[in-house]
Amino acid sequence: NNQGVIAMTRIIMLGTYSSAGLKGLISGSDRRAAVEALMSAVGGTCHDIHFTRGKYDVVVDCTLPSQNAVMGAAAAIKASGGFEIADYVEIVDIDAVKTEAQKIAKAYAPPNS
Repeated sequence: NNQGVIAMTRIIMLGTYSSAGLKGLISGSDRRAAVEALMSAVGGTCHDIHFTRGKYDVVVDCTLPSQNAVMGAAAAIKASGGFEIADYVEIVDIDAVKTEAQKIAKAYAPPNS
């Protein structure tokens, strides 16, 4: 029984600033404080923030309390106008995925069998 247990979701958020977002950054906007405020609002935790070169300007490693919180945070970020791209990927436990795949592979009969 998992009643009362919160299944936290660890994600990596990937963002590319819009011109408006870059203007805010250049003007001195404290992006770490903004990310931490967003995480606090949804009951999440920011583990680390990295500014990067390449397709994405910022990468945030964080944990949120649910997929609904993840999608809500992504929607708010996208609606802000501060980003051209705002993506996220969920971090998964590869051993747990492998265990599930092995169970399913034993039970699944492909169409050519």
